[in-house]
Amino acid sequence: MVRTIGITGNIACGKTFVGQILRELGAERYIDADGLVHRLYESGQPVAGQIAQEFGSSVMATDGSVDRKALGALVFRDVEALQRLERIVHPAVSVLLLSELASASETGIVIIDAVKLLEGQSGMLCQSKWLIICPQEQELARLMARNALSEEEAHMRIRAQPPVEPKFALVDEIINNGGTRAETRRQVEAAFERFVQKNPA
Repeated sequence: MVRTIGITGNIACGKTFVGQILRELGAERYIDADGLVHRLYESGQPVAGQIAQEFGSSVMATDGSVDRKALGALVFRDVEALQRLERIVHPAVSVLLLSELASASETGIVIIDAVKLLEGQSGMLCQSKWLIICPQEQELARLMARNALSEEEAHMRIRAQPPVEPKFALVDEIINNGGTRAETRRQVEAAFERFVQKNPA
């Protein structure tokens, strides 16, 4: 049976970095839910067509793909629009995710990186759920640098997320990525060792 670790956390808190460490520790595959969404946004994909119908041509690029920056600017300032987008995207992501898991080896460890891991169906596929956290000022700085956003745009994306504290009771591990990379690595290594001991191949 495929062993699955789900990692979640708010935007720009370091989920990708934790995923990289887990790959180095022996995880067979790292599945980034955002990467799956980007595939669904490509020209010709049914989801891209649904988004065009729902939100109009202003969120579409000239090649027929979804303009992610334009779509983000729209949905991150309107909670109802974000919910409409999620109703389109989440079922399609779940289908892709199951397909990815089906192709993994039976004894492997797969990492699922998903912002909505606990709210969506992907969390039910995981033997262990990890929450990655960092101070909000670090989250803001990282998001501005990574996505080339203004402070206002970054704040808008952060405010659109649910609070992180209620998630503490819903996860098996909490990784604090607010310190040095070495400190984060030590936490991940310890959590991974606990996971392997509890879920042997």
